[in-house]
Amino acid sequence: MSTQQSQQSGRPTPRERLLEARMREARTAAFRRRAVIGGSVVGALALAAAATLAVTAASDGVGSHDDKSETIATSPTVATPANTSGHNGTVIVYGKTDAPHTLQVFEDFRCPICKIFENSTGKAVQRLADDGTYKIEYHLAAFLDDNLGGRGSNTALAAVGAALDQGGPEKFKQFHDVLYANQPEERVDGFGDVNRILELAGQVPGLKTDAFTKAVTEGTFRPWASKVAADFNSSGVRGTPTIKLDGKPLELFDSQGTPMTGEQFTAVVRQAVGN
Repeated sequence: MSTQQSQQSGRPTPRERLLEARMREARTAAFRRRAVIGGSVVGALALAAAATLAVTAASDGVGSHDDKSETIATSPTVATPANTSGHNGTVIVYGKTDAPHTLQVFEDFRCPICKIFENSTGKAVQRLADDGTYKIEYHLAAFLDDNLGGRGSNTALAAVGAALDQGGPEKFKQFHDVLYANQPEERVDGFGDVNRILELAGQVPGLKTDAFTKAVTEGTFRPWASKVAADFNSSGVRGTPTIKLDGKPLELFDSQGTPMTGEQFTAVVRQAVGN
C-alpha cells in the first residue's frame, strides 16, 4: 500500500506501524525514567536547585548529559568535518556528485528499524551509488537519545564526522556500515561509550589514526553532530529509516512488515529512473 493510499484509507503503512510500535516503547521507557528521576527529587530536597533542573530536563524528554556536553553543544565555534555538504555542512554525500539522481537516506544510529533496512538492502543501496545511478545524501538524526536517554546517537554521529574528516566519504560509509552491524539493543546506550566507538573503528582499515582517536575522544565534532540532528528535526521527516529517491519516498516494507530485499530495491530504483 502506498503512502497516498494509506492517507486515503486512513490505515497506516507497514513502516508507520513499525515506527509507532517503537515510539510506544520509547514513550514507556521515557515514562519510567521520569518516574525514577521524580522519586530521586523527593528524596533530595536539600538539593532543590539541582532537582529543579533535573525535573525540567525530564519533563522535556531530554536524555541525561553532563556539564561538559552542555558546554560543547552551546559553543559558538563549531568544527565542521571536511567533505560535508548541504546546509551548514550537515549533509554527507556518498557517490559521484554529478550522478543524475539523488537518494536521500534519513537514519538514526540507534534505530533498530534502520538496522533491519541496512541488513536487508544496504549492499544494494551502495552498489547503485557506486555504479553512478544516484548519489546518496545522508541526513542523520539523534532523536533516540532524547526518547530513550543517553548519548549514543550523538556520540556515533560525532564519530562518523571524524571518519568523514579523516578519510572522506569512503571511510564514512565503511564506518557507518560497521556501526549498524554492531548496533546495541536500543535500550542499551552502547554507542555512548567512546571506547566502544573506537573499538569498532578498528574494524575499518586505516581509520583509527591518532587524529581520528583524538577527535572522537575530545568530542571535536559533537557540536556539528548537534547541528546535523537539528537539521533532521526541522526536515519534516517523521521517523527513521526514511528513503527518498529524487524527493519521492520509497516503501521499504511490504504489507506484512517484511523488509524489501536488495533485488527488490534495485528493481524499484531501476524502474523509477528509467533504466
